Amino acid sequence: MKLVFAGTPEVAVPALDALIASGRHEVAAVVTRPDAPAGRGRRLVASPVAERAQEAGIEVLKPAKPRDPDFLERLREIAPDCCPVVAYGALLPRVALDVPARGWVNLHFSLLPAWRGAAPVQHALMAGDEITGASTFLIEEGLDSGPVYGTVTETVRPTDTSGDLLTRLAFAGAGLLAATMDGIEDGSLEAVPQPGEGVTLAPKITVEDARVDWTAPALRVDRVVRGCTPAPGAWTTFRGERLKLVQAVPLADRRDLAPGQLAAGKNNVYVGTGSHAVELLWVQAQGKKPMQAADWARGARITEGERVGD
Repeated sequence: MKLVFAGTPEVAVPALDALIASGRHEVAAVVTRPDAPAGRGRRLVASPVAERAQEAGIEVLKPAKPRDPDFLERLREIAPDCCPVVAYGALLPRVALDVPARGWVNLHFSLLPAWRGAAPVQHALMAGDEITGASTFLIEEGLDSGPVYGTVTETVRPTDTSGDLLTRLAFAGAGLLAATMDGIEDGSLEAVPQPGEGVTLAPKITVEDARVDWTAPALRVDRVVRGCTPAPGAWTTFRGERLKLVQAVPLADRRDLAPGQLAAGKNNVYVGTGSHAVELLWVQAQGKKPMQAADWARGARITEGERVGD
């Protein structure tokens, strides 16, 4: 088939690579979000997908909105058979959805109908899911509600952050998307409607969602820290300033600290929760680089009875 691939961030690059490498289909063009300011100089930078497409000599389309007339005209000129999508980042209007004869097929990082929305991996971790995965489905105008072509499962490991899990899913999902294109082309795959039961939503994680509630059990604190790493980053407050929590582990054998109470030893930093304590391993103070929690505590000169989160 002739394909137009739509995607933007680094997590979409493995799928683009898989489609290029398959040799069975032609990736005629790539659609991605416009260049965005990045770094200290805030200079405009192309998306990871745009950079990879340019390296491969593939035409890159960067519409401000996918309903832009110039973009739609070019899409019709290319006349793709199918448009695979991975984390493109913009809603596709009906006028765009109608262009490819076999539709737009999205790779979504959950086992649909669970975790429809922008942040499925973060929500799966924060909810304590033990199994997650990726799904390919035919895009409709509803939110991730279209019929499903295929799935791949992935076990959630006890120390996974959302970054860890998303990286594994990006590569597993890349193979799934390539196989889905093959199945659509040869007629061996048929999309199956999603069940009406089991629908959960995964909206974008806000900064407030990432704030740690120290009255919650240690298990919940652990899930929030892992689910919000690397973005948007779990956080609390200390002496009136924000403290980012990069890595923390629950300690089942320590229950002597009140929620939010700090205890700093020579090489360890502990915080009380609604159940047992957690040990902070890595933190990032406001305006500073990430550092080991013990180094941060020594520099801060934590006194007995001090707390986080007040």
